[in-house]
Amino acid sequence: MVEIERQPLQRLHGVLDDDVYESFYRKMQNAAKTLDGRTVWNVNSTAEGGGVAEMLGTLLPYARDAGWDVRWAVISGDDEFFDITKGIHNALHGSPPSDDIWDRAGEVYARVTKTNANQLSRHIHAGDVMLIHDPQTAGLIDSLTKAGAATSWQCHIGTDEANEWTRRAWDFLRPYVEPADRYVFTREDYLWEGLDPARLRIIPPSIDVLSAKNAPMDGDSIEAILRAAAVLDGQAVPAEFVRPDGVVGFVTNHVNRVGGDAPLPSDARMVLQVSRWDRLKDPIGLLRMFADHFNERRDVHLVYAGPSTNNVNDDPEGKAVLDAATEVWRSLEPAVQQRVHLLEVPMKDVDENAAIINALQRRADVVVQKSLEEGFGLTVAEAMWKGRPVVAGRVGGIQDQIEHERSGILIDDPYDVAGFASAVCRLLDDPEKAKEFGVEAHRRVRERFLGPRQLSQYADLMVELTRAARAA
Repeated sequence: MVEIERQPLQRLHGVLDDDVYESFYRKMQNAAKTLDGRTVWNVNSTAEGGGVAEMLGTLLPYARDAGWDVRWAVISGDDEFFDITKGIHNALHGSPPSDDIWDRAGEVYARVTKTNANQLSRHIHAGDVMLIHDPQTAGLIDSLTKAGAATSWQCHIGTDEANEWTRRAWDFLRPYVEPADRYVFTREDYLWEGLDPARLRIIPPSIDVLSAKNAPMDGDSIEAILRAAAVLDGQAVPAEFVRPDGVVGFVTNHVNRVGGDAPLPSDARMVLQVSRWDRLKDPIGLLRMFADHFNERRDVHLVYAGPSTNNVNDDPEGKAVLDAATEVWRSLEPAVQQRVHLLEVPMKDVDENAAIINALQRRADVVVQKSLEEGFGLTVAEAMWKGRPVVAGRVGGIQDQIEHERSGILIDDPYDVAGFASAVCRLLDDPEKAKEFGVEAHRRVRERFLGPRQLSQYADLMVELTRAARAA
């Protein structure tokens, strides 16, 4: 079980208009009354290192303060299980698994999910509400439903156009998913063929603007944090950040600069992508873009910042992707190589990690998200909240966040390296346009992608599932 600290709902009042906050607060309280002591379980595959874990870590403390009995369980599995589920994850994005997983997938997946379902079933009661997240946990649904729980399967990934790989993943998972009372997707287009549309609910993700990752940060703090983390050169000084509970923390851990390259010069212009080490995030394509199109821009540096690969247990491909990117980095011309930085950001302290990412995003001149496929891509919303101009592929939920040529730039073909380079150079050369995009980006995130909106939608879902359980 993951420990959940209480976070006062009142903290959110400062980021919402009064009438919006009052409506949100009433909805959270009413949901607590409807739940009437029932436990709301969230089940996923990792407590740290991914978007779902970050979302749960952000939202559940507020739900607890509202009076919900919320709990968070993380399933266990061996390397083979996570290798298979990573392949299924890739297939749901329309990309083939790295090897042929299908012959062994059925037995391994059924065995591991059954073991986890049996362990979890000992803790739940009839009428509890189960929010089951992503492919790794879908195999628990049938057992938990039979135990009397109301179940909702949350799928945080998808693709704009299904292909043979997508449909194969659907066919594999559909028998496990079908028994759920509700299916929650981040976009309507992601609903699978063969699932009942009447059970579909659309809940896009959100960011927590009060977290260490998104909290306000002045220029001196940005520089101090990046120097303390060994991202920027210069004399390191004590670098503070504020944790969600208000306690002051200090950056004490350094990033791992792959290949041992030097820190960025303090006056460098920065093009940044923050992503997991995932081939669908296309770190190699990003390196090729920079090598092919930024050779003459000697003051511009590229940073790809991902989590330490030692801390993301449900992503066995991460180390391989990092190794592949490192080989490409080693092949670059020395003059380019010294301006390309592959950073593993430490995760020993989750809040410290968030503060470093916050500082990186606020320090960046242009943020890029060169994903080939994307479920939603909240790193885009994070950068937009900070007023950064973003260049990203027109894929998945990214196109729901960025309004092209208004709050950022969308590239129609995510493989279009020259198109990405041209858009980035345009923003580097036109600071006024970059600032204009950043102002509009911040406004759009404030209106559409903050935590209270997502919590309100989950409150509606809790009421719906609880009433369905009573009627059963």
